[in-house]
Order: sequence, then C-alpha cells, then structure tokens
Amino acid sequence: MKIEQIYTGCLAQGAYYIESEGEAAIIDPLREVEPYLKRAKDEGAVIKYIFETHFHADFVSGHVTLSKETGAPIIYGPTAQPAFEAIIAKDGQEFPLGKLTIKVLHTPGHTMESTTFLLKDESGKDHAIFSGDTLFLGDVGRPDLAQKAAHMTQEELAGTLFDSLRNKIMPLADDVIVYPAHGAGSACGKNMMKETVDTLGNQKKMNYALRADMTREEFIKEVTDGLLPPPQYFPLNVKMNKEGYEDIDTVLERGTQALGPDAFEAAANETGAIVLDVRHQDDFAKGHVPRSIFIGLDGSFAPWVGALIADVKQPILLVTPEGREEETVTRLSRVGFDHTLGYLKGGIEAWEKAGKEIDTVDSVNAEQLKTLMEKGVPVYDVRKESEFNAEHVEKAHLTPLDYINDYLAEFPEKETFYVHCAGGYRSMIASSILKSRGIHNLVDVTGGFADIKKSGIPVTDYVCPTTLK
Repeated sequence: MKIEQIYTGCLAQGAYYIESEGEAAIIDPLREVEPYLKRAKDEGAVIKYIFETHFHADFVSGHVTLSKETGAPIIYGPTAQPAFEAIIAKDGQEFPLGKLTIKVLHTPGHTMESTTFLLKDESGKDHAIFSGDTLFLGDVGRPDLAQKAAHMTQEELAGTLFDSLRNKIMPLADDVIVYPAHGAGSACGKNMMKETVDTLGNQKKMNYALRADMTREEFIKEVTDGLLPPPQYFPLNVKMNKEGYEDIDTVLERGTQALGPDAFEAAANETGAIVLDVRHQDDFAKGHVPRSIFIGLDGSFAPWVGALIADVKQPILLVTPEGREEETVTRLSRVGFDHTLGYLKGGIEAWEKAGKEIDTVDSVNAEQLKTLMEKGVPVYDVRKESEFNAEHVEKAHLTPLDYINDYLAEFPEKETFYVHCAGGYRSMIASSILKSRGIHNLVDVTGGFADIKKSGIPVTDYVCPTTLK
C-alpha cells in the first residue's frame, strides 16, 4: 500500500495518490495532471479511479482532464449532478483497489454531495479517511458556501454537517488517519491547524467541532460564528468543476504567447485585459506598467488573484520574472483564470527600452515612518480585521485588502498617506490597486508591521486572537 499526499502550499490543498498491486486512485487532483500520470508510470501502475470529495469552490480540479487522459472514471458521492459522465456512488458503496478497498461515506454539510472516502487495508481494517472539506485538522468545512445550490440556510447545512460527523466519522477508530483536502491558509475553514495529517483520535481531543458533549445547537452556533464572506470566485470555480473546462494544454499555449511591448500594449487596449505583474514587490515598486496590478508569485498568489480579480473570465496579460511564464499561467488556471492572453517579452526592461511610460510606488521604511508619524501622518493598515484587532499602530485606519474596493472613499484625496501590512506583500498589492483606481498620493511601508514594531512606533496592547469574537 502506498499513500502519497501531494500538498500545494499556495492553495493549502492536499491531493492524494493511493496505489496497491499496480492499481492507483487519485483523490481531488489539481488542474495540471502530469504529476499524477508520472507517478503512476514510475510505479508501473494504472490509474483506475478519480475520486472527487465534492465540487470544489477554491480551485479547479483536474478530474476532467485526468479522466480523458487515462480513461479512469470520475467518482462522486450521492446527490452530485455533474454535467459530464461520472459514477455517482451510493452511500456505503465499495471500490476495490489492488488489495485495498475504498468505501464511500456520504457526509453532507459543507456541500450536499460532500463525501468522505474510507480506505480499508488488505485485512479489511479501517486505515484512513480522505475527508475533503468535511473534516479539517482543527476545524470543519464552512457550511455557508452551498446555501443557494442546496436551497438551505447555513444553519440547516451546519446541522447536516453535525449529523454527518457524529454518524459517519466520529464512530471510526481513533487510530484511523485523517487526510483532509485543505490546511491552514485555506478560505474553506476558519481555524485549521498547520499540520496536514493527523489521527482521528487526536482530532477528537483537539478539534472544537468534535467535542463529545457538544449539542447540535452548540455546533451550529460555533461553526457559523465569525464566518467572513467567501471570495467572489468561489461559485465560478464550482461551476467549472461541475460543468467542465478547457484543456490545460490549450490554456498554457494561449497564455504563454510572448508579446513585444507594442503588441502587449495593443492587446491590453483592445481586450480590456488586466495587466498582472507577478514579480517581487520591490521590483514592482521600482518600475511597472501604469495601472497594472501587483500580485507576486512568491506569496499566496492564486487565492489573492481569486479574491481581488474575482471574474475568472477576465482577460489577463502578464509581466513575470524571466522563465516563470508557464508557472504563472498554470497557477492562474488552478483557480479558474484561463483567459491569460500572453506575457510581456523581455519584461519591464523591454517596455522601458521601447519608450513606454513607467510608473513607480514611493516607499519608506519603518524608521522613516516613525519620524513622519510625529507630524501626524495618516496610516492605513490592509491586514485582516483579526490581525488589526490583535495589535495595530495607534490611530491607524483599517482597510483590509480583501475588501479594498469597499474602502476607496476612505483614503485621503490629496494628503499623502502611508499603507502597510504584516511584511510588505499585501501593502504592495493594495498600493497597485489604489494606483490603478487613480489614487497616487500613497506611500508603501516596506517591512510592514513586523518592522514597525521593532522601530518603536506606538502600537496597541496585544490581544490574543483566540479571545476575540
């Protein structure tokens, strides 16, 4: 028996490769399927099944392409209604895999088709569960995403999830291994642990949602408390996962077209494409295409693209570090942004050499900000509300990056203001968005709150986030 967790940090997502006796199953594959095909080939195995725990909202699965490449059937749990051919398994149905067995446990609540796959070893003993978004480590799946499709309230879905956990998962033995679909950083839950594998027994001790003495009413209240609005791209990803999508090779071929400065500019003007600059924030600050949006590859790239660009059909043109063009297009496609039209050949240097206009972002470090604050300059904090409530610069204004477009009217029209986040990544994203909206009287604070604290700038007393409601 071979079980491999293929974890993608940018999405905080776990896909799984299971193999026995030359037969393999893939659970919740990512959009680019080549890694799974290679693993099977290296093992001398044939991919027999593709299991989907539910219609994912935060990424586009590779199920359709992988099935096309291998001929393996896509398997969903009860009530799923995809637009393509798939096996809709019954609760309790078993699928043989070499000497192993994979059993379907229908566990609705996060979504109504949500299913946990129970892996039994060759002796028939329960070995592991692949719990999708039903059970995370430290948390459970949020019950508000499927309200419209299920024609249920989030409270009704939460109650359904309570029943699924108590009736299907908690009765399993403590030594059963839990392999969830996501870890800390995913927007599919609110309290996930940084670990990506655990035992069910430990989760029964550690996970607030699995308390043995918890009532249904307590569960519903705790699971629905403090849920932030989901990113706007979530329902669009669900639609793609349910209906199918363009082949990744087609997306890559279109997205990796090299465009010279004139062709790049013409494409931007003719298509209304967003110019997305994915270089390091320091490079963006020094010079970028005017009105371009910065979201750096070396951060939580795909989730921020989804949260801030939102419309997966939005045409995109890229400015990338040299050699990372295909990586950028691939990572965009993971969250459904398939309409990349090409990249700027030669990068910003070629753009500047062609005599095109360049914009910059002014910046100061924390020590410089400390001097400026003695004059009472306005400071805007673009971290999450929970980070701000835990500790922030005295008299700073909270304008979270997630909802930056809702705060545009709050920024000064003429007075210079200063923008910071935790370390510098998010504040540069915010700066680029503000500049693209015509707000140029801003200065980015390099090093963010981490450097601000070291500088001695007055901040509020620290409050542990877990005590905040």
